Amino acid sequence: MSQNEPQAPADSEPSNPNGAIGSTSSDGNSANVASKLAELEAKHAEVADAYLRAKAEAENTRRRAEDEIAKARKFAVEGFAESLLPVKDSLEAAIALPSATPEQLLEGVHATLRQLSSALERNRVIEINPAAGAKFDPHQHQAISVVPADQEANTVVAVLQKGYLISDRVLRPALVTVTAPK
Repeated sequence: MSQNEPQAPADSEPSNPNGAIGSTSSDGNSANVASKLAELEAKHAEVADAYLRAKAEAENTRRRAEDEIAKARKFAVEGFAESLLPVKDSLEAAIALPSATPEQLLEGVHATLRQLSSALERNRVIEINPAAGAKFDPHQHQAISVVPADQEANTVVAVLQKGYLISDRVLRPALVTVTAPK
């Protein structure tokens, strides 16, 4: 060998022309690489199985949640409708008595109104009935007309129709007459 030729280090392994794994050294090294490969393949299969199970569980949870939401939407008014049934029964009972006196009918109407008010209250439907002189609130009131009055400007003069809230959301605004600016 000449001095200009590069020499391979003494502790290096002979080169592998095929690039095959584990064929560069003894059978012990090859077995070690093969066992490591088998171990990694087993781990990969385990992780892939866990992933597929987690994905299936997430899909099942999503599907159950969608079913529950659909049922909640479908039966959302069930409690409300159930609380209105006695009101309907009372009205039907009033119709069934054609010979009732006006006093009896009036008493029945008041009882039915109490039932209806109770049913609405149980379902958190709250009346909007501003007192005369209350400040006009455009979020809860709808001004039907503006009239001159001896009150502060933009205050309620009269309520033409009560409004209602359901869980702090305006179901129907109160129809009111308000004072004109002076």
